[in-house]
Amino acid sequence: MTSGLSLGIGIAVLAVGTYLIRLAGPLLRNRLTVSASTEELMDRATVVLLVAVALTGALFVDHDFAGWARPAGVAVGILAAVLRAPLAVVVILAAATAAGLRAVGIA
Repeated sequence: MTSGLSLGIGIAVLAVGTYLIRLAGPLLRNRLTVSASTEELMDRATVVLLVAVALTGALFVDHDFAGWARPAGVAVGILAAVLRAPLAVVVILAAATAAGLRAVGIA
């Protein structure tokens, strides 16, 4: 099997699987019931997963620490978002912080 063909098959399998999982939600929602505590646990698990992915992206490049500029930029962006700045301002502040720190030699 060529690598292009196996890549295409892999993409197709993932696409079909993703579609089936997304379709299962509305179809099974009325058939399955979960307790309130289970729903709360799933909501928390979603937040924990998203924070873990965001922190991994903010702190690491491949298997190495990303340096101090990127986490500082992310922290400034989070602060701006908490202070309810517009999205464009959040992105610009975060990028300018990281770029500024890198420009002065703090990688």
